[in-house]
Amino acid sequence: MDFYTDGDAQYDPGQLRLLAAHIADDVDIVQGYKTKRNDPLHRKVLGGIYQHTIRALFGLRVRDVDCDFRLIRKSLMDRVTLTRHTGAICAELMYKTQNAGARVREVGVTHYFRVYGRSQIFNVPRLVASVVQLAQLWWELVAVPKRKAR
Repeated sequence: MDFYTDGDAQYDPGQLRLLAAHIADDVDIVQGYKTKRNDPLHRKVLGGIYQHTIRALFGLRVRDVDCDFRLIRKSLMDRVTLTRHTGAICAELMYKTQNAGARVREVGVTHYFRVYGRSQIFNVPRLVASVVQLAQLWWELVAVPKRKAR
């Protein structure tokens, strides 16, 4: 299993043991979800809107698409090619692994207020790039395949 997390100290690496306790032969991803989002109110509201929108647009069945605290079976990642490099990468990762048949187990983890660094998504150029990449990703992965199936 490979471990994936952010480097901004919003998750406690010590909680990796919570994920590791759920590793099993019938699990490909042990996906964290924030039990409580420790962010300012505007981030909570925007995050909630984002979660519902991305889950609906991409048909994702995970609680927290953007919880960057997960264990992923290497053999699954060998079958998935990621192409995005902005905030869209989490949606791409979860969509492609779900479509590859990933068996997911979700585990609640503690989310901490960001003490180090600043959010990279909340500046206009990065926000625009992420929205554009999410739209392109949706078009490529969801819209075009549905049109071809008709």
